[in-house]
Amino acid sequence: ISAKLLGAERIVLMGRHRVRTDLGREFGATDVVAERGEEGVARVRELTRGEGTRKVLECVGLKDALVQSFGVVRDGGTISRVGAPQYPEVPFGFGDFLRNIALTGGVAPARAYIEELMPHILDGAIRPGRVFDRTLGLEDIADGYRSMNDREALKVLIKP
Repeated sequence: ISAKLLGAERIVLMGRHRVRTDLGREFGATDVVAERGEEGVARVRELTRGEGTRKVLECVGLKDALVQSFGVVRDGGTISRVGAPQYPEVPFGFGDFLRNIALTGGVAPARAYIEELMPHILDGAIRPGRVFDRTLGLEDIADGYRSMNDREALKVLIKP
């Protein structure tokens, strides 16, 4: 949604979970790449005429996803890690350094965007809450995490 609002002409979504990728297309993704690893990198490179992407959002938090990000970003591009890292070390070697890749990340400063985004939400132009496809009580939070992990739910909304 944000990439589209900021004017991105092409948004490549990498994923295999059909419910997620279908929603991603509705949110603005222009291309979906289901392949992973080297095959995924090759497909993105093909879509970008060999150049790679200027910006990458790594939203998974797993090392393989970050490694794949380095494969799809173009020289001089930026990778932003927004998926909470599930590993202690970052595979950022000298070769990546020589490619002049910027690696950023952190917890989203949501409050900084509320003023700009809220009017779009209130008038129905964007509906980010569509990611929630299951609602559970606080006592069932463990089941909520399990259902997301097992791809039975996209995102679980927890209510007290």
